[in-house]
Amino acid sequence: MFTTSHTDVPALKVRSVLTDPCGQLLRRAPTAAPLVWLRRGEGLVGWGTAARLELHGPGRAARAIAWWQDLVAGANIADEVADAASGLVCLGAFAFDDASPEPSVLEVPAVIVGKRGGRSWITEIGTPASGRWEPWRQSGAVRGEIGVRPASAWPGIVQRAVDAIAAGFADKVVLARDEWAVAEHGFDIRNVAARLASTYSTCWTYAVDRLVGATPELLLRSAHGLVTSRVLAGTIRRTDDDAANLARAASLARSSKDLEEHEFAVASVAQSLAPYTEELSIPEVPYVLHLPNVMHLASDVTGVLRGPEVSETLAADRGVRGEPALARPSSLEVAAALHPTAAVCGTPTAAALRLLTALEGADRGRYAGPVGWMGASGDGEWGIALRGAQLSSDRRRARLFAGGGIVRASVPEEELAETEAKFAPMRAALEVSAPA
Repeated sequence: MFTTSHTDVPALKVRSVLTDPCGQLLRRAPTAAPLVWLRRGEGLVGWGTAARLELHGPGRAARAIAWWQDLVAGANIADEVADAASGLVCLGAFAFDDASPEPSVLEVPAVIVGKRGGRSWITEIGTPASGRWEPWRQSGAVRGEIGVRPASAWPGIVQRAVDAIAAGFADKVVLARDEWAVAEHGFDIRNVAARLASTYSTCWTYAVDRLVGATPELLLRSAHGLVTSRVLAGTIRRTDDDAANLARAASLARSSKDLEEHEFAVASVAQSLAPYTEELSIPEVPYVLHLPNVMHLASDVTGVLRGPEVSETLAADRGVRGEPALARPSSLEVAAALHPTAAVCGTPTAAALRLLTALEGADRGRYAGPVGWMGASGDGEWGIALRGAQLSSDRRRARLFAGGGIVRASVPEEELAETEAKFAPMRAALEVSAPA
């Protein structure tokens, strides 16, 4: 295993070969803390560590991109699969804020099993160790603990945000609160991820460096010069009544408060994507995305990436040292330009960030930061780390987050109900009830 700085880059030997259909990819993982990126039963599951980069502070993405370019340039890659997710692949998770003490990481697994488009493969990177198989284990008794801001205090905090918006400090701010789950025997990430992938199959189930969840929001997908960003903002809770849900979806689609919140989020994504794209398609109206626990207003913004001359200019502006190896901006470079969107921070960005930092009272860590994967070509997928939890090093404690966008018309009690709905996926996956 290599844990590296930017100047210490190993020369990796990489081999990807097609294999028989893998079925449930998580069943192949021998360890209780694999790396995971899954949607609709397809994606990547990795284990072991061939190389790893930890980063803090401003310029994290630029340093990560430079490290990845060096790693790709020095690797010996034999890839008979020829998929963007085969060959040399890294998975990563980035802290929400430059000032966070939580490290941002890129990790190259020693072994990856992949499944996309009906094909399955195995990739071995470096010299994979024949690690001992760990039986899937149960967590034992799990109890919930109150976080920094208890539920009872949340309406008052939301009201402070509404007052600040009314006073002109920001147009929108996204506030999040936390809680804890504590397991008697520790959490097996395979169990947690399997529950999420089964219940929320249309979301992107992720696990990187003990951060695990299932996000409905795709910050960026980059493939063959095309980019897509799924923007979610505006939420209503589902019920057990299908007819009532249809009425609630129609109400969400007409809600001036939710449409305003959504418009801010779409505009921030479009503005950030514009320098990177030759063409940009922005839907005129959002659609309603139905999930098992909530419904969201959603818009899929798509574009065509500009060519290499733009990549060089943007890379120089962002401090990435010269002569980029990639023909187009990498998925991580564009994802870093998008983060943080108005959907997870607010707008204007700087003002919203100051306001949320003051009101939340705690570091978000990797919550609402970019999480995903990137291949040697630079193509990849980066979600926003929502509906998730960060596990402690011994995996006995999990910190959960849930948030919502606050605008002038927000109702504090309704915002509390929204966070309760958004806690539901991880509470169920961790088998924990709300803190008493």
